Amino acid sequence: MEMWTEDQMRAIRKMLNPRSIAVVGATPSGSYGGRFLGAVLRSKDRVRVYPVNPKYDEVMGAVCYPSVAVLPEAPDLVGIVVPYDKVLGVLAECHQKKAGSAVVISAGFAERATQSGRDLQRQLGAFARESGLRIAGPNCLGLANVRDDIWATASSRTLGGLTGHIGLVCQSGATAFGPFLIRAVDSGIGFSHIISTGNEADLDFADFVRYLLDDPATRVIAGFVEGFKDVRKFLAVAELAAERGKPMVLIKIGRSASGARAAQSHTAALTGVDARYDAVFKQYGVIRVQDYDELLEISHLLAHNRKPRKPGIAVVSHSGGISSLTADMCGQAGLDLPLLTDRARDGINGVLKDFGWAANPADVTGFSHSEHFPQIMDFMISEPEVGTLVVASAGSGNQVDQVISQRDRTDKGVVFFWTASRGDKTALAKLKSANIPIFYSPEKLARGLQCLIGYHAWRDHRLAGGAATIPPLTAGQEQTSARLRAPGRSTLSESESKQALAAWGIAGTREQSVQSAAAAVEAAQRLGYPVALKVDSPDILHKTEAGVVRLGLRDADDVREAYGQIMANAAGYAPNAAISGVLVQEMVTGGVEVIVGIAYDAQLGPMLLFGSGGVMVEVYNDVALRRCPITRSEALDMVAEVKGAKLLRGFRGQPPADIDALADTLVRVSHLAVQLEGQLAELDINPLMVLPAGQGVKAVDALMVLQR
Repeated sequence: MEMWTEDQMRAIRKMLNPRSIAVVGATPSGSYGGRFLGAVLRSKDRVRVYPVNPKYDEVMGAVCYPSVAVLPEAPDLVGIVVPYDKVLGVLAECHQKKAGSAVVISAGFAERATQSGRDLQRQLGAFARESGLRIAGPNCLGLANVRDDIWATASSRTLGGLTGHIGLVCQSGATAFGPFLIRAVDSGIGFSHIISTGNEADLDFADFVRYLLDDPATRVIAGFVEGFKDVRKFLAVAELAAERGKPMVLIKIGRSASGARAAQSHTAALTGVDARYDAVFKQYGVIRVQDYDELLEISHLLAHNRKPRKPGIAVVSHSGGISSLTADMCGQAGLDLPLLTDRARDGINGVLKDFGWAANPADVTGFSHSEHFPQIMDFMISEPEVGTLVVASAGSGNQVDQVISQRDRTDKGVVFFWTASRGDKTALAKLKSANIPIFYSPEKLARGLQCLIGYHAWRDHRLAGGAATIPPLTAGQEQTSARLRAPGRSTLSESESKQALAAWGIAGTREQSVQSAAAAVEAAQRLGYPVALKVDSPDILHKTEAGVVRLGLRDADDVREAYGQIMANAAGYAPNAAISGVLVQEMVTGGVEVIVGIAYDAQLGPMLLFGSGGVMVEVYNDVALRRCPITRSEALDMVAEVKGAKLLRGFRGQPPADIDALADTLVRVSHLAVQLEGQLAELDINPLMVLPAGQGVKAVDALMVLQR
């Protein structure tokens, strides 16, 4: 379903391509109103500009109007720079004038963290949606169509000559027009647009990204976000970006622990907020980076290097030390530097004449700035398993011209690792103007190449497999859902949890609930020894801690004694606990223990966790996370991600486990999570025993916590 309306896209189009701009609150001073007017006046040869302020007849040489109502036309864009309590009135006037869009620079709304500020911001959003006059902001610095040199911003920095193919969307205006803009100029990296979204009372990050996906000049979306107003919209736009082949590169700030509510299950405790974002970004092909330079350099690489034909990297340098360190960083990033074929090695040796080292990485000493360097590059980039050539150098002599020429005549990628001064005004400037991707450290270079290759591999995988879908509920699942909606319950006992899981095809252990020691002995004999005994109570969640579990019971005496101990310990641990009985359960042997669970994130929704069993999951946090639902392919990826899953593939003579059944179970649990959203709060299946191949899986213990 399309989440964006035509009036949203039309408003953004007018914001970024205005033929006329009004500035309400324009002043002749260096205030925000003065800076906004000064910025838009730079494009007055192409855009009609109308200052609005009843205090002035003329500002900065332009006729000033007392109100929006008396403007000679309905402006495409209105920049609003007035006190916060006047903004709503100005918006009403703009709507009456039939203005096309508005950007609210004014602050004093939700960022004040007061009820009045939040209420006023809600009123702005409601007005925008009801009137159809869509707004960016409030509390933002505006936006820029860099390609057409139209800067509708109150920033003091409005620099031209930055045209490129990166659309930058930032919730923080000071970040967009500060460190990003300054670093982009220094690095010669161009933008198509720069957009600050501020408090997002109406249009948000995802809305502007959606617009940029339709912009032919924008190849990469770069973003800086603190949080998402609507994660479903963000994920929808991420999926569309993948379809269009436009990578999204983000800095997501606001790393923090989980909410203040104490998690009742292992799953909720093991899935910190930031780990969830990492997992979701990975799942949806969004590249997460940590700093300004990384975002710019990787975005530029993705904008100017097409999909590599092969994942192999070739590195050539004038220095053995530089090339070796670069190769080390690439290796640590999981990149492949293929061995040279005889043809390439012999050809390069023919040029080097016993100097340097004909290998990958190659040390070509003084030949890196000779007339023979193009031959060396040709040999390396022509290798059948190489998709990208890295030149690590200070750009001496005419080497930069040779590298640019190499890039222009090949369909493979060429990247430069610059080892000289970043203040160089000749060779480095030439590389920048030619849009050769440049890195200044081997670590950032390796990270960039990892992102380039990883993104295209992920996208190929996604396009081939498609997105996950949810089947309709079966009659049994409908009945289970209805039972869970019954009032008064917040936690299910183990047996109730397993019964609910069975409706989704997740098998549990053979077991029986009993009310006496004698009945426990009878049940044990029917099931066959050895057996396990556990208290069955919705109020005792951590049974081992409470001393209400006994395993490996081998005869009637063991069962009678265990029953008495369990009931006594339960009474001592939780005197008021509701006890349904004691479960007599088969002992499951010959399998591998894993944990599967669900936690719900306030923004991201249902998150699936898979981890190694036993103490490893607690001690090493050896888990994989995905947002639900998942595909079978994603389930297998989760299994491969967990280090302890090595045990599933057969370890030290053990038979391989039923990974196919495990993958099916992960998919089913992901369906359950979506279908019970709003009812389920947490789910733990711990342990889930994965039996030998062909024998399936069994939920040995389970805990469902409901939303109340």
